[in-house]
Order: sequence, then structure tokens, then C-alpha cells
Amino acid sequence: MENVADYFGENVFNETVMRARLPKETFKQVKAAIEYGKELTPQAAWVIANAMKDWAIEKGATHYTHWFQPLTGITAEKHDSFISPAEGGKVIMEFSGKELSQGEPDASSFPSGGLRATFEARGYTAWDPTSYAFIKDGVLCIPTAFCSYGGEALDKKTPLLKSMEVLNKQALRALKLFGNKEVTGIRTTVGPEQEYFLIDKKYFDERKDLIYTGRTLFGRKPPKGQELDDHYFGVIKPRVQAFMTDLNKELWKLGILAKTEHNEVAPSQHELAPIFTTTNIATDHNQLTMEIMQKVAKKHDMVCLLHEKPFDGVNGSGKHNNWSMSTNLGENLLEPGDTPYENAQFLLFCSAIIRAVDEYQDLLRISVASAGNDHRLGANEAPPAVISIFMGTELSEIFECIASDKPYGSKEKEILKIGVDVLPDLPKDNTDRNRTSPFAFTGNKFEFRMVGSAASIADCNTVLNTAVAQVLKEFCEQLEKSKNFADDLHSLIKTTIAEHKRILFDGNGYDDNWIAEAEKRGLSNLKTTPDALAHFLDEKNVRLFTENKVYSETELFSRHEILLENYSKLIHIEALTMSDMAKQDILPAVSSYMTYLSESIESRRSVCPDIGSLYEDETLKNLGKLMGDAYAALKSLDSEIKACEGLTDDVAEAESYKAVVIPAMNALRTAVDSMEEITSSEYWPLPSYGEILFGVR
Repeated sequence: MENVADYFGENVFNETVMRARLPKETFKQVKAAIEYGKELTPQAAWVIANAMKDWAIEKGATHYTHWFQPLTGITAEKHDSFISPAEGGKVIMEFSGKELSQGEPDASSFPSGGLRATFEARGYTAWDPTSYAFIKDGVLCIPTAFCSYGGEALDKKTPLLKSMEVLNKQALRALKLFGNKEVTGIRTTVGPEQEYFLIDKKYFDERKDLIYTGRTLFGRKPPKGQELDDHYFGVIKPRVQAFMTDLNKELWKLGILAKTEHNEVAPSQHELAPIFTTTNIATDHNQLTMEIMQKVAKKHDMVCLLHEKPFDGVNGSGKHNNWSMSTNLGENLLEPGDTPYENAQFLLFCSAIIRAVDEYQDLLRISVASAGNDHRLGANEAPPAVISIFMGTELSEIFECIASDKPYGSKEKEILKIGVDVLPDLPKDNTDRNRTSPFAFTGNKFEFRMVGSAASIADCNTVLNTAVAQVLKEFCEQLEKSKNFADDLHSLIKTTIAEHKRILFDGNGYDDNWIAEAEKRGLSNLKTTPDALAHFLDEKNVRLFTENKVYSETELFSRHEILLENYSKLIHIEALTMSDMAKQDILPAVSSYMTYLSESIESRRSVCPDIGSLYEDETLKNLGKLMGDAYAALKSLDSEIKACEGLTDDVAEAESYKAVVIPAMNALRTAVDSMEEITSSEYWPLPSYGEILFGVR
């Protein structure tokens, strides 16, 4: 039997491989680049490239690629072979330091948001030495950043790396306030839990909506869904277990720390959770995980659906972004600790996060905004579109006592003084979990639950890192001038909690009363992507990113345009697909069934005029009405699609798709799903929800 430890990371050019293959001095340079962001010399790059090439060829690789994450939401790669012509018609295998460090893929066909003209093709990829190279499908993949000829970021990795660096700088600055000079680096760490659906490929192939959009645009609820809660953590079916076994093996070979697997709430829904790792590596690994899930599923004659809401009426899929901060010495800065020093440090960082989430709640909502996620947020399966923070009973009481100068716990006559008192022991799971909270403290990390299953976690972590860094910067500027650190620290945390406690909520986020309460508190409720994007370029948001040099103003405007375009394009594709399915498949099928019913009625009456045919008569009558409703909705949808196609303003176009096209789509779906309820399955042209959701046995 195979031992996982024997093959874990075997396809990764990791530290163990580099230590064995690189000269000591070169290896030291690589370690310094990974741990401290030091720049590698050209000579070191050449040595690394040669060692990487030899290792890859020994593993069977013939090509290499700069693997990057453009603004499409997925990864991209262009393969180049190692071959170079030699005398006598032969070739040699070469790979230079220049080829390792920089590539030049065609940038003209990637989204740029107006940063460049379509005919301007030059773009550059730059090696990210902090993320290990790996072999995938016989190709050496080198994780890289991607920028335009003018230097603007055209990817998700570049801003993420910048946000990690600015947080590192400000968090180190904060630690020095406590006299900590031993820590030299702070990294955010993430463990993204990934939800997904597995369905039988034969049903996927019979549905245009799944093929073109990743979700079902029509479909009535089956008699049984998730009502009995019998799928959650249930026995894993043999085909699914075989898939999970193969998936784990492929992930482990790539050094991806896949840890937990189980059935999720909805039928055919599952989840995979990894162990925490550094944020940019976790982002790379999550992109790889989604890609490999889909590849492995096909080998098992299944399809992995990563859409946020592939089936109406059952839970959609999210991605829980578990975020924390750790020092290079292994200390988690979100662990309360057992001493006044540790408690004070913990409370400072928690206060910074609370203020950051409150002040930039709109940006966090924007970071998870998409047409797909709009179907999920606010349903009884995911957090509402309102951002709030769950701290748990113990911490909430502590913060309330600090903010209001009330005695805490057994200290009936004493006020809790930060930097003097030791907080009560706070075990990792000091309170029950709150699955309705968008942003919950869960012991030594915060769980951001709003991320959609198909999204890159780079976006939300870029926002989170930058916002927290900005608040830490402002804290440090204030405390560095202090003449009585303990008193000023207490005052700062007290003021922060008092001013931002509106964002703290430990109750049921699904309760309608909370939405009303959130409005009273002044919290934003940005229900749709266009609603959220209207705040993307607010002055405070532009200032946050530009002052911290995470995005330039030009890059922000480009991303705003791209997000609007993606929203409109996705709805446009869905609307066209609905129209096509209605015209080509559904209405003709229902018409055929109506013809059958009509002929059946006539046949009966010709034999015996006195015999009624209540079932056929009633069904034909109901179908006739629904057919009329569906056809009217179809014509309305086609008309609205054409109207939107004529719009040239991105904001107006997105608003029109939200306000007009989506309601027209919903009207068509309502009529069609009602027809499915009374149309014979022999005539219905699409696999039903029941077949799809319960088809993997």
C-alpha cells in the first residue's frame, strides 16, 4: 500500500529539492527571497533555472510555462519546449535564467479594462520565487505575476503580493511597539474550504445551460431535496469516494495540503478543506485544486460544478476563507495568549481588524461580487449581503466592557485595563460557531464566508490585507508618539471598539430582523453586484489602495470596468442560452405533448362521445395557458436582450441587465418550470433535477 509521505510533493520543486540540487549560496538566496522578499541575482537565477530544468526533465517534462492568473478568474499558461537546435540536426535541452525570470505571453486577448488597446499585444510574466514551481501534465509550471508593457498589473497575484508586503510592514511596526524585535517577517495565512457539486456526465451533456453557463437555467424542484439533512456528513458514495481518493493523490503530489473531505448539505454537493498556508501559495493551490477537481471528475465519468448556484431550490456552493496572521517564528497573532503583554497585542490586532472590516465593508462585499454569487448571498445557506463580525460571547463581552468601562467577570469592582490584566483563558473554540456570520472569529483566525465557490481568493485577501494594514498604520502613527504606552493603548482600543461596535453581531444573520437592525446601525446592504460596484471607486477606497501602492488609480478604474463587463457578459450569455433552449427544445417538446393530448382526446371522443377525458382536458388547458405565458416571456426576454446590446455605458448596461433582463429571465423560468410539472417525462427534453442530483450512485 502506498505511503502518502513517500509521494507528497513529488511534483514540486520545493525546499527539499532545492536544498539537494542547488549550491549552498544559491539556496541561501532563494530562502532569503522567500522569507524576506530579497531579490535574486541574475547569476542565481541561471543556476536555479538549470537545476529546475534537469529536475523537470527527469520527471518527464518536455515543456515549461509561466503559470499566471489573469483577470479572467482562472489560470493561464503558454507552453514552450526546452529544446534548442544543435549541430547535426540535433537538439539540446536548455532553460536560461532569463526564461525562468521573465516571459512574454500575448496580452492582447486578456481583460485589461482599457489599460491597453486590443492591438497592443506585449505583456510580461515575472517569476514569483515565493511560490514553488511544479509539474502538471508533463509541463514545468512556474508561478508568475503578469503585467502590461507599461507595468500595470493585469493579474490577481501582483496586487495580492503587494498587499501581503504592506501588511507585513505595518504588522512588524505594531509588534515593535511591544518591544518585539525578534520577529522579522509576518505573513497572512489562509485555509480556503472549497465546496462543489459532482454530477453524472451523461446528464451534463444533455443540458445546454450547464454546458454554456455552469448552472441550470430551468428546472423544477424534485420531490426530495435537502429537507431531511441526510446528505450532510453522510456516507460517501463509492463513485464519489473513488473520485476523492484520486483527487487527494493528485493534490498531494503537488504539495497541496488537502486535509478534510465530506458530503455537504445539498444532494451531490461536497467539500474539501486544506491545511493553512501562506496566502499567495494558498491562492495558487486553490486555483490548482479547482482545475484538478474538474479533470479528475471527467476520469470518473462525472462533471465537477463550481458555480455558486447550479441548482435553484438547494444550497449553492461557497468558499470559506479562513484568514490569520503568523510571524516567521511561528506565533499566531490572533491567539490571545496567557500574559498581559500577549493579551494587549492580541486586542490591538483584533481591534484593527474590527475597524478595517467596518470602514471597508463595501470593499469586502465587492471582493466577492459576481453574477453567480448574487444568487447565493442572503439565502438560507450563506451569509447575507450585509457584512458583520461574529466575535463570540466571551470576546464580545470583553470588548463591550472595555468600550464602556464596565467591570468584567469576577472583577466586580475593577475595570479591565489592557496591558495590566490577563484576560480569561480563551480556548480555541471558546464559543459556538455562527454559520450565518459573514466574518466570524473562530479561535485563532477569522472565517470570511461570503466568497463564491468559483472565485479566486486573491481578491478578498488583497482587500483584507490592505485594509488591516492601513488601520495598523494609523494605530502605529498614534502610539509611536505615546509617552504612556499602556494608557494610550487602552484608550485607543476603547475608542476603536466604541466607534465600530456596530459591525459586531453575534446573532442569526438569516433573521429578517437583523437586516432591519443593520440598516439602523448604518451598515451597507449591497444585494447585487451592480449595487456593490457603485462604491468601488469611492474616494476612501481609491485612497486606500493608491496610498498603500497596492493598485494605481488606473488599475482600479480598469478593474471596475472589467467587473462590470464580466457581470453583463455573463447575464447576456445566460439570457441567450435560455432563449435558445426555450425555442429549440422546450416549447417544441411541450407543443408535441399538447398535440398528443389533443389527439388522445379526439380519439376517445370518436370511440365514445359520452366519455369525458378530464385529465387530458385539464392538462391541455393548463399547458395552453402556460405556453402562452412562456412565449410572451420569451419575446420579452429577446426584446430586453437586444435593448441591452445597444448600450455602450458599462454602468448603465449592468444596471439594465440587473433591473430588466434578470426579471425577464425569471418570468420565463417560472412558466417553463410550471410546464415541466405537468408535461410527461417522455416528452420533456431535459434531464430533471431529480435525475441530476441523485444520479451519482
